[in-house]
Amino acid sequence: MKYKCMIVDDEPPATRILENYIGKVSFLEKTAVFNDALKALEFLNTQKVDVIFLDIQMPQLTGLQLSRIISKEIKVIFTTAYPDFALEGFELNAVDYLLKPIAFERFYQAVSKLNTDSKTEVVPNNSADFIFIKTDGKNKFVKLFLDEILYVESLQNYVCIHTQNQQIITHSSLKNVIESLPERDFVQIHKSYVVALKQIESTDSFSVFVNGKELPIGATFKDGFFERIDQNKI
Repeated sequence: MKYKCMIVDDEPPATRILENYIGKVSFLEKTAVFNDALKALEFLNTQKVDVIFLDIQMPQLTGLQLSRIISKEIKVIFTTAYPDFALEGFELNAVDYLLKPIAFERFYQAVSKLNTDSKTEVVPNNSADFIFIKTDGKNKFVKLFLDEILYVESLQNYVCIHTQNQQIITHSSLKNVIESLPERDFVQIHKSYVVALKQIESTDSFSVFVNGKELPIGATFKDGFFERIDQNKI
């Protein structure tokens, strides 16, 4: 299968690089190139596209705004010179987020995700005091001690692991992360959140507070969560 690709970027040098990269990948096919997001949107009203390489900072309509309008069936790979938008990009269910200047190796890693299901991105350690989290790059993992984790947040095809000092985003599912964490130390409170029990500052009937952050308690997980709380109450 070949993926029909569109490039939307208001910088001609960036579009030329992406066109060159697309031409090198056997399962990609360039369909259209636009330097105006509004014209790209008009094209999408009549033409089918599988993947959009989408710049974020553009006049009139930003890449983030365009991604909210288009069909959810279209895969989005953001391309930008600004890392500040990474988390918001992942929240919009982007396949990947490429920082300019884009190396071909990094480009290929991103498009390779189109041909694979979500892979195991969190590797448990038998000693159960740390895990390895897969990040960008071939066989690149970050070691993270379990004591550092405040909570884990689901971002659809990604998860964000929150600590005091950083946020680590990896291509994985919340279910996969839960299976890698010791049950005695972590509890799921919502379809999108798992918290470290010892990091909980306070709770009420609807929320859990961790490091000053208010997290919702989902109705499905409420009974199980308060059973865990009851085990440690006085």
